[in-house]
Amino acid sequence: MTRFVIPIVVLLATLAPLPALAQDQAQIDHGKQVYAAQRCSLCHAIGGTGNAKGPLDNVGSKLGEDDLRLWIVDAVAMAKKAGAERKPAMKNFTNIPDEDLAALVAYLASLKS
Repeated sequence: MTRFVIPIVVLLATLAPLPALAQDQAQIDHGKQVYAAQRCSLCHAIGGTGNAKGPLDNVGSKLGEDDLRLWIVDAVAMAKKAGAERKPAMKNFTNIPDEDLAALVAYLASLKS
């Protein structure tokens, strides 16, 4: 009887993260919708779609979630900090609801190669 306890415990431990993964994917999918709704592709590109002058491919490997959030809500300060001089400069997006902002950040953070 005890030889079955360990496999069951291992099985349960591997299944536990599944709801969290589904929730994460739902937030990433919502973030894709926010990206489209905010018309981010006018200035940025992902996977060859959008403005090639502002590629975001692999941005999740380069920036953490806090920096991604700051690039959205305080782009002016982040551009100054990074010495970015792209014209036109990115504007601050301060009117995005918190839930949409979190989803957009999750989507951008998921862009890793």
